[in-house]
Amino acid sequence: MIRRDVDPHDVQAITRTAFGFLRRAMYLLLRVGQADRARAFLRDLQSTTMAELALGGRRSDLSEAIQVAFTASGLRALGIETDVVDRFAPEFVEGMTGSPDRSLRLGDIGADAPDCWAWGYGECEPHLLVMVFACPEPPDTIGDFRKRSEAAGLIEVAAIETTDMGGVEPFGFVDGISQPSFDWDVPRDPGGKADRGYTNLIALGELLLGYRDEYGYVSATPTIPEALPGASSLPVAAHPAGERDLGRNGSYLVYRQLAQDVRGFWRWVAAEAARVGVKREVLAEAMVGRGMDGSPPADIERGRAIPGVDPVDLDRNGFLYDVDPDGLCCPIGAHVRRANPRTGDMPAGNEGILDPLLTALGFTTRRLHRPTASTLPWPRNTTVWPFHRLRDDAISSARFHRILRRGREYGTKISVEAALDPTTPDPRAGLNFICLNANLSRQFEFVQGAWLANAKFAGLSGEQDPLLGNREPFPNPPIVKEPVATDGFSRPGAEPRCRYSSRLPQFVTVRGGAYFFLPGLAAYRWLTRE
Repeated sequence: MIRRDVDPHDVQAITRTAFGFLRRAMYLLLRVGQADRARAFLRDLQSTTMAELALGGRRSDLSEAIQVAFTASGLRALGIETDVVDRFAPEFVEGMTGSPDRSLRLGDIGADAPDCWAWGYGECEPHLLVMVFACPEPPDTIGDFRKRSEAAGLIEVAAIETTDMGGVEPFGFVDGISQPSFDWDVPRDPGGKADRGYTNLIALGELLLGYRDEYGYVSATPTIPEALPGASSLPVAAHPAGERDLGRNGSYLVYRQLAQDVRGFWRWVAAEAARVGVKREVLAEAMVGRGMDGSPPADIERGRAIPGVDPVDLDRNGFLYDVDPDGLCCPIGAHVRRANPRTGDMPAGNEGILDPLLTALGFTTRRLHRPTASTLPWPRNTTVWPFHRLRDDAISSARFHRILRRGREYGTKISVEAALDPTTPDPRAGLNFICLNANLSRQFEFVQGAWLANAKFAGLSGEQDPLLGNREPFPNPPIVKEPVATDGFSRPGAEPRCRYSSRLPQFVTVRGGAYFFLPGLAAYRWLTRE
């Protein structure tokens, strides 16, 4: 069931499905040669819409699907006027590599700097992203599409074919487990009592432009004067008067190609695990924050009813970190805890009538009423109210920063044992990280810069994301004389059992990236009109 104010014929289907039933995919990054020929080619494409999907996001008889997105430079290359392009979000207009400040905030420095990328920078900045999904069996849909795009004068910057690794990313961990749910059926009213705790149900305006977001406002959307040629085919803008909505039912798409050093990861983990006397899988799972099979960490209370988490998925996603404030079960700096801290509007919990007032005054409370026997070699934290922790306020409510991931792996999958074998060749594997969001700054850039790349996340010091960190010292001179290292990782354990690793190598390197606009179908037709 889709709510009445959403037109499924106008929404590209990737906002609703990852096309997991189409196991082959290629991401074509193209530049426009001749605008007229490119627009004619794009007009002939049949971008798959939500209306073509069965309930639940899958259609068994769909053998191929195409989704199209544009960079800001791509819109200009198609002949869209600069003053129209400038009406989009400033982050999109400037681009992922548009300024050194943005690269610094995203952690794209050192080996991750844009001038080291294979694509996405300078003359290798793409104008178009065409995602082609298909069944693995013939006919060769992807090969035929590449020939057609070349005939239309489109210049191929990169063609990245994905690999079906069976739901497991190259390091060997089950991936894609936790995703936000959106109010596709009944519009939600954010900001109520339920949002004081963590919720996985997010307002549609966090995904699509033109709908109410988690602040209760309509997400910012580019509009154009209705006097422009063809503008009457677009929906009327809510404001200002006399404008048409170019963004409605569209989204901003982030694409980052991430190369993973699978051999380097497991060889470092094996050596460090031997040094501290734990199993290699135990250390690797602590760094990720989940078991290799996707299970939550030991001693985390599972099965908790959370809005937006399907009841059948409560064992894997029905948990919070409020019972683990010190990171004894799941390290505070673990990858999945950084990417989604599972915090609500009241970071220390909401169980009494005084809690909202104390939180508003800057005092936090914590209640853990049910101490239980721990499976770990120390007792579970049983702190009771009143308990003041400034660091509880260091992480903002997660519902304002959620993103919808749509990535796929590439390269060759190898086992842990093969990665540890010195004779195993480099699999050259990685992840095509793709996410959708309505606000690039508040969603993707916040998660990437404030949570993943931040060496002081949640009160930590000198620790970036153990998987994605670039390990570059920060800050650099002349801000300070001696930059602070960012290559540490502290693991579960109450003092004196807390262990700390240093000199983590860089395991993931950015190979390319760009910001795209994924338009609704009405906007797509206007952008590619004759």
